Amino acid sequence: MPSNSKTPLRAEIRRRLEKMAPEQRAGGSLRACSLLEKQRVWQRAQSILFYAPMRLEIDIWPLLRDSLAAGKRAALPRFDVRSQQYDACVIRNLPHDLVAGQFGIREPAQHCSSLEMEQFELVLVPGVAFDRQGRRLGRGKGFYDRLLSGAESKACGVAFDEQLVEKIPVEAHDRRVQWLLTPTQWIEFPAICNPEG
Repeated sequence: MPSNSKTPLRAEIRRRLEKMAPEQRAGGSLRACSLLEKQRVWQRAQSILFYAPMRLEIDIWPLLRDSLAAGKRAALPRFDVRSQQYDACVIRNLPHDLVAGQFGIREPAQHCSSLEMEQFELVLVPGVAFDRQGRRLGRGKGFYDRLLSGAESKACGVAFDEQLVEKIPVEAHDRRVQWLLTPTQWIEFPAICNPEG
């Protein structure tokens, strides 16, 4: 399905999120973090790829701080200008290891070493929208689809309930997630399959 069919859906989801009060987003983020901490996949994971939340996304930053304090291996995506792709880079000290990245998003500094995606046991993935088949709608650049290539079985979509839709139009390069976390739901998808499936 052509990319332009996704544009109205992105605009609709943004309208929904903008209608939410900041305290509603903050409360939803706390509930989502609490729900994730109860899941077996979270409790077992010792190596986790986080994301740096933007204003309208679920704020998972407290889990990142807690993971570092607990001795887990934590990482964030870092944009490589040369390859125009994201790499997963390990962080150990939040104030020391973070810089403002290419798009103004917090990311690991250059001294942070990269890690192959297969090294992670859990990958937390933001998105514009998700559906109940594990399909994800990104921002349209394909950065996360490339990052997730080969790691879908470890990917957990993270979103507000307002970001759930009936069905997301997909293309061959679009990646699915294995789990979906919202402030009120934990959804496990039975298997990762072809995006056209």
